Amino acid sequence: MSSRSGLFYSDFIIKLKSWEYWPFGIIQAPLFLYWLWLSLKARSLVFFSASNPGILMGGMFGESKYEVLMKVPASLRPRTLRCNEHDTIEKIMSMINTGGLKFPLILKPDLGERGRLVKKVWNESDIAIYLTLIRGDFLIQEFVGLELEYGVFYVRYPEESYGRVVSITGKEMLTVTGDGHKSLSQLIYEKERAKLQWNALHSIYREQWDEVIGNGETLELISIGNHCLGTKFLNANHLITPRLSQSFDQISKQIDGFYFGRFDLRTGSLEDLENGKVMIMELNGCGAEPAHIYHPGFPLREAMKVLFQHWSDIYHISSQNHRKGVPYISFAEASRIYRHFRTLAAY
Repeated sequence: MSSRSGLFYSDFIIKLKSWEYWPFGIIQAPLFLYWLWLSLKARSLVFFSASNPGILMGGMFGESKYEVLMKVPASLRPRTLRCNEHDTIEKIMSMINTGGLKFPLILKPDLGERGRLVKKVWNESDIAIYLTLIRGDFLIQEFVGLELEYGVFYVRYPEESYGRVVSITGKEMLTVTGDGHKSLSQLIYEKERAKLQWNALHSIYREQWDEVIGNGETLELISIGNHCLGTKFLNANHLITPRLSQSFDQISKQIDGFYFGRFDLRTGSLEDLENGKVMIMELNGCGAEPAHIYHPGFPLREAMKVLFQHWSDIYHISSQNHRKGVPYISFAEASRIYRHFRTLAAY
């Protein structure tokens, strides 16, 4: 094992020195007070439920990923099936074959958050294992092999004619590069972002753990672009142009009841991205964040400014929709939805 060891290379120190790894609650604590203030102004603790009238709770929690994705034009989304934990493997394979899907495939919970139980599967056996882990409905989605992956955050005020893109997040998948001497486990240990995924990676690469990786050979460890799974998020706001905002404004206006949220997508080139030639793997409502703030070294003060503006946008969009007749969900109903969501998310 590498000489990089001891307290100063512990997971705790790695996380402590980079706020992008800090617990969710620490970053959100100041925003909690702001949310209370906005709730008083709106006279509703769940005013955000009106931000996207076409999505349950505005997309803060409890919405079906499948139902939201089905609102996206068919030409812009991958083929996706919704299954249930009680479906037999025979039924699921029949659905896959009938739907024309081929391995590898992406599996994810229909109610999920932060990459929980998102898996890339390669065969029927992998699906059978997944059935032992999942609770409730889950999605089977064709793997989109386009080269570039981004998160594009879109905002449109209901009283304005046009919306705009306010954030673009590039994604760099978790990889290691061999030198012809070190084993896979050594390479993982020496890369901070990979070391934080030690247990998960050991489970995936158990048989290759002590294998020496060739000089210059790069191995992509995780193929799913989620920060919690080790993906590096990169600030790509320099890609925002009037044409790009126009393209996503046109896409968004085709999605019933959508004003605010993040498109998680893949595309073949920057030109295609600007022109809206994309495949949208997931559409997230007001519960999503402008994830460019998680770029390594992004100043915490600037990140907090972005998040306060984020909640300001949620409030104003929700208030404008409310004035147009969109009701705020009652607190009792929101509590019921949240309890159901947390019950499934606990697995």
